[in-house]
Amino acid sequence: MSEILDFGKQGGIITAVIQDANTQRVLMVGYMNREAFERTLETGHVTFFSRSRQKLWTKGESSGHYLVLRSIWTDCDGDALLVKAEPIGPGVCHNGFYSCFYRMLEDGAWLERDERAYDPDVIYGAKA
Repeated sequence: MSEILDFGKQGGIITAVIQDANTQRVLMVGYMNREAFERTLETGHVTFFSRSRQKLWTKGESSGHYLVLRSIWTDCDGDALLVKAEPIGPGVCHNGFYSCFYRMLEDGAWLERDERAYDPDVIYGAKA
């Protein structure tokens, strides 16, 4: 299934844009290596490769806010993915918002355009 995908262009990873399958809103961007892609297909929960931690992680494993896979699309070059998923929980962003894309550039300033969907300190613990 992954033979059309080009994991070699970006050092073994592919950019994955995550979109809400129902609302079509972009929720987040992550990265998948071949193992994360295959685990996503096997489990039905969107799984990524963390570049900073150099390991796999499934969205929702610590928050319970999973992304349930609905479909995966690739671009013409096979080096980017559009993953349509159903978000479980009030939000995807670790800062407490429905989407990681909650800021908009307006008149030279980044303004928060969404309301917080949940308290991240309750889910992840207060930051030290």
